[in-house]
Amino acid sequence: MSDDAVVYEVSDGIAWLTINRPEARNALSRAVRDGLWEGVRAFNADDDARVLVLTGAGDKAFCAGGDLKEMADTGLQVPPLDLVPQFGRNIDVPKPTIAAVNGVAAAGGFMLAQQCDLVVAAESARFGITEVKVGRGAPWAAPLPWLIPPRAAMEILLTGDLIPADRAERLGLVNRVVPDEQLPSAVRELALRICANAPLSVLAGKKTVALIASRPLPAAYEEAERIWEPVYLSEDAQEGPAAFRDKRKPQWRGR
Repeated sequence: MSDDAVVYEVSDGIAWLTINRPEARNALSRAVRDGLWEGVRAFNADDDARVLVLTGAGDKAFCAGGDLKEMADTGLQVPPLDLVPQFGRNIDVPKPTIAAVNGVAAAGGFMLAQQCDLVVAAESARFGITEVKVGRGAPWAAPLPWLIPPRAAMEILLTGDLIPADRAERLGLVNRVVPDEQLPSAVRELALRICANAPLSVLAGKKTVALIASRPLPAAYEEAERIWEPVYLSEDAQEGPAAFRDKRKPQWRGR
């Protein structure tokens, strides 16, 4: 995929999925959308890839959203649900995902960042749901009031204004903000910390976070017990304590 609109590369257990259209602010053209689907499916099927990092080429934009010129030419009305990968909605991505946001994440670019499990932003990054400025829609923003305070979500949706990275961090949309030049290394360090942990525990931890969004608390506890039982019963659950006892690095098998 290295010559395409989206690049997929794996190194040290980290899959880097890069929108490679910097001349168009990494807008979601048909080629980009197809490349994202291909890349996410490759990550799901890749046993060597433990964490997915989604980012954009260049330093101006993570992703500026849909390609408005293409929309105008094709007369796009209601976008089909399978237009782009929406994690947890039209495709299941059980392994952890990180958005490395460099520059503007607007409209569909905001969606791509929102759906990742973790977000690391460059100081120059800006976030906005800009659909109201061009008469388009953002049904994918339904989970936003679960991620950030409802009044902040309301402001973002109704004004269409971009907010800076430091405010996005204060709202809880972003995990951390780093100097622009440190973004790749900071994201890699975070991904490697995740890769170093027991794989089954990581997968169960990701599932647990979303439980309270869809279930009452008693049901969430019940489902969490079901999610974590296979982890307790795994070989890795014995390996971790044994490695601690023996003062050595654990050797995870993912089973």
